[in-house]
Amino acid sequence: MAIDTNRQRIDKWLWHARMVRTRTDAAALVQAGHVRVNAAKVKAHGHLVRLGDVITLALDRSVRVLKVEGFCDKRGDATVARKLYRELGKETHKETAS
Repeated sequence: MAIDTNRQRIDKWLWHARMVRTRTDAAALVQAGHVRVNAAKVKAHGHLVRLGDVITLALDRSVRVLKVEGFCDKRGDATVARKLYRELGKETHKETAS
């Protein structure tokens, strides 16, 4: 099966990027309304994300803002997962601290 390298389901991407432990957890996070893509709330775990999309995650004790920078076909280790996104929230904190 050919893999589309330009887009991926949000639940798979969240799981591959290691934002959640299981793909089921990713789907539940999306369906609960805790995920936004380009500032729009996403309700379907099958929503497709594309390179350059900005994902906002409302987690238990934090909010993470991530820019999609890649996709993969299998879940890898943390080093591989880290290459799939760029954290935008940390840059903001560094700029305000200066």
